[in-house]
Amino acid sequence: MSNVLRLALVDPNDTTRDTLKKILLGMDTVWLEAECSRYEFFADVVTQTHPDIGLVVLDNNPDKALDLVRSLGEICPECSVLVVSSSSDGNLILRAMRAGAKEFLAQPLQIEDLVGALNRISDHRFGRSDSRSRGSQVIAVAGVAGGVGTTSVAVNLGCALARRETNNVTLIDLDLCLGDADVQLDAIPDYTLLDVAQNVTRLDFALLKRSLTKHSSGLYLLPRPVQLEDTSLVSPEDIQRVIGLLKASFTHVIVDLSKAYSPIDMVALEMADQILLVIQLDLPCLRNVVRLMASFKEMDGMADKVKILINRAGLEQGQITLKKAEETIGREIFWQLPNDYRTMVEVRNNGVPLVQQSPKAGITHSIIALADALEGDRVKTDSSTPATAKSGLGRLLSLWPKK
Repeated sequence: MSNVLRLALVDPNDTTRDTLKKILLGMDTVWLEAECSRYEFFADVVTQTHPDIGLVVLDNNPDKALDLVRSLGEICPECSVLVVSSSSDGNLILRAMRAGAKEFLAQPLQIEDLVGALNRISDHRFGRSDSRSRGSQVIAVAGVAGGVGTTSVAVNLGCALARRETNNVTLIDLDLCLGDADVQLDAIPDYTLLDVAQNVTRLDFALLKRSLTKHSSGLYLLPRPVQLEDTSLVSPEDIQRVIGLLKASFTHVIVDLSKAYSPIDMVALEMADQILLVIQLDLPCLRNVVRLMASFKEMDGMADKVKILINRAGLEQGQITLKKAEETIGREIFWQLPNDYRTMVEVRNNGVPLVQQSPKAGITHSIIALADALEGDRVKTDSSTPATAKSGLGRLLSLWPKK
């Protein structure tokens, strides 16, 4: 579980409750676990869902609401209670604090006040350690052309991240038409992205995990819909909710995008913390990455999240040099995965990821090092391992003929 705070809300007023819901659903650090329209039922909701935070709106009946706050402290002391009210009466604030409320927020709710209150609760619950991860990491893996190995990178990166016991990793296959992440993991899923998207408002954490397919590597998979005609039933709003739910449940969410850069893909890119843009050192890829980066620069903060990853580096068929590629793209290459066609064909045909099929292969070491680098760990190089850093593999690339 990541450090996303799970929250349950009670407000008998439909209008203000819907307004609060919209605010909460737009926040990455909060997952709305449950909502309730009756004060007398909320204690049961809390005992069943065990949220980190109970948000109680007082205005409908302050006396009954404060009795609820007091009872929540007795039956569920690990649940921090926030109260919200349009009243600024000092006596009401004092009564709320004496009843056990951790924070008192004014209605209409200001987003900065809510964020401040949530941060204080998060600091108290998870600690202030800078070394501790705050929230989940969403890593979007996108290709600049077909056949560059995007799904292979996404699947094997997910398995490499999942090898750590402290990580809880899931992979979403967003290539709704032709995705094959399930094939690469030799998985036969019971449920797909369509099932989760259509039931996301009714899912809790336990039901969510039962809806995913768990691989023996520890990676959870949410595959594309089975039927081609079902792809139209998945909307960008569904994807936003699904990723939000997964962020509240997993330390890492890997998203394997299609090559269409559809509205669904763009939602995933916007929600991503890091974007791995997979390319090969050829002219069509360089042309496409320049086009994509030009578009990303027009989107607020999008280009800053992009990391360029060269796949199948070291091919001998007249590859463009690393230096020429960086000059063309206008930014440094983040990572290179060496070309190992035989190993990759073997793992794909067997449906077994690199960390299990070929743990000693150079490309496996490179994938694991990539996973460590994305987590911010210090990557240790080994002289017996083929170089993946730019300074090493770049020297192996043949120079592009000069005119």
